[in-house]
Amino acid sequence: MISSQAFINISFFQPQSFLMIGIPGLEAVHGWISIPFSFMYTVALTGNCLILLAVRRTHSLHQPMYYFLSMLALSDVGLSLSTLPSTLAVLWFDYRFIGFNACLIQMFFLHSFSVLESSVLLAMSFDRFVAISNPLRYASVLTNTVIIRIGVAIVARATLSLFPVPFLLKRLNYCPGKILLSHSFCFHADVMKLACADITVNILYGLYVVLSTVGVDSSLIVMSYSLILYTVMGLASPRERVRTLNTCVSHILAVLVFYIPVIGVSMIHRFGKHLPHIVHALVAYVYLVVPPVLNPIIYSVKSKPIRGAMFRVLRGKDQT
Repeated sequence: MISSQAFINISFFQPQSFLMIGIPGLEAVHGWISIPFSFMYTVALTGNCLILLAVRRTHSLHQPMYYFLSMLALSDVGLSLSTLPSTLAVLWFDYRFIGFNACLIQMFFLHSFSVLESSVLLAMSFDRFVAISNPLRYASVLTNTVIIRIGVAIVARATLSLFPVPFLLKRLNYCPGKILLSHSFCFHADVMKLACADITVNILYGLYVVLSTVGVDSSLIVMSYSLILYTVMGLASPRERVRTLNTCVSHILAVLVFYIPVIGVSMIHRFGKHLPHIVHALVAYVYLVVPPVLNPIIYSVKSKPIRGAMFRVLRGKDQT
């Protein structure tokens, strides 16, 4: 007869690994699909690293706006590196397994860097608000000490918000036959659906994290730009209005590039269960891969100081 303790041990199951997928229905051409993915990852890492080097080496860019841009570039590098190994392993080598603990670690960093990016975009909107609404006090409000404190708060917020998530997943009992993920990386919503247990706590905490981070950030960004627009409309000269708003274009584009895919992923996971798996996969890739690719392009095109500094880094010239 099996003891009750033994029964408990047998009834609790966690898989050694999960099975990832690339782009459903296009497995035969994964080798070809890996080419644009490799190109996008290369552009993302190269572009964001160039921004970091340009700001670090150019003394004229040692200003609050460019410090926040460096934080954005750093979060983009982290977001790219979070998904690059498993995505390219699936597309290049058809290696589809990821260990249970490795999956939880990847998920923690993936979501943490997403929260970091959202928080940095909020900090950048505050920077634009101060610069436009109270330009004379800009340097005294956003001192180096204040920027460091904002950076520490951003990292602490992301870490503390996501730290419980792997442990909430690790406590669950999983179904022995359910190990197939919907992507080539680990999403929280994707992993918890594989559990054969009550996931109410996971759902509620996941919703709390989304609302308290991305939800709050997006609302405050909208509020910041409402106040910016109110200030700009008070300017007498139409030309001055356009010039002032033009300083916000890069940030507005970065906000749209990040938040539109975030909304898309959230809507698909909650209301798009009937959609083909390829739609889920493509929206997730847009959310994770496209913003790190486009942000360096946006800022290098719209910001002449950043563009010039990046070119000087590439040429190996001394910075000023």
